Amino acid sequence: MADLGSQTAIAARSLPLAGAHGGSSTVRLELAAPAERLSLRARAGDVAALSAALGLNLPVKPKTSASASGGGRQALWIGPDEWLVIADVGSGLVAAAAASGVMHSATDVSHRNTAILVSGPGAAQAINAGCPQDLSLAVFPVGACARTVFGKIEIVLLRTAEDAFRVECWRSFSDYAFGLLHEGAQDAGL
Repeated sequence: MADLGSQTAIAARSLPLAGAHGGSSTVRLELAAPAERLSLRARAGDVAALSAALGLNLPVKPKTSASASGGGRQALWIGPDEWLVIADVGSGLVAAAAASGVMHSATDVSHRNTAILVSGPGAAQAINAGCPQDLSLAVFPVGACARTVFGKIEIVLLRTAEDAFRVECWRSFSDYAFGLLHEGAQDAGL
């Protein structure tokens, strides 16, 4: 923020991948809407208080996610004491976690990450072009999530429907992720 006398200027952050186009006849690639993201770490005994404060039950089993009943918030299990919480912009995730009254670590990573939505009958095949995760419905059902690799980068992958996924990645790697997804989509369309 720069002080301009009585005026205050806040730098506008450009969206990564703005205007990016990709996909194929069987795969749709699109940039997810901006979101608020929270990297959350807490002890098992504090999960209930944090769940109540955040308005959703933090999942405690590997490869699972949970959504708030009214929508707008999702929690993805990343590790035994770690979650990625995603919500609409302006949801106040950090303040909600702080109101829990329990010890935890909550870091706003909203500007670090971006997400690419991958959908269509070839979506799993496009992702598997760079990801070794078994994306069959029997192994990776709707609601499953995992921190995994995609090509040379780390991603958090969430299955949102039978033929739809959310690929969370660091914004600095988003061009690479989108490009590799586009190549995978082209192959899936053959």
